[in-house]
Amino acid sequence: MKIRTRIKEFRLKSGMTQEALASLVGVRRETILHLENNRYNPSLKLAYAVARALDTTIEALFEFEDDD
Repeated sequence: MKIRTRIKEFRLKSGMTQEALASLVGVRRETILHLENNRYNPSLKLAYAVARALDTTIEALFEFEDDD
């Protein structure tokens, strides 16, 4: 299963930098970069924290795709 993320889209809409989002959720900026580029699948705890920081839901931020 692959996960596609819309974090960058939501982050830019809110006018937030990667550094600011990282600080809010307690990770390094590089983690946000990797999430935005679909190189890292977050834990449920991190996904929830990012969704809360961006005032949205996990379902809005992440799309799940089957590996067919």
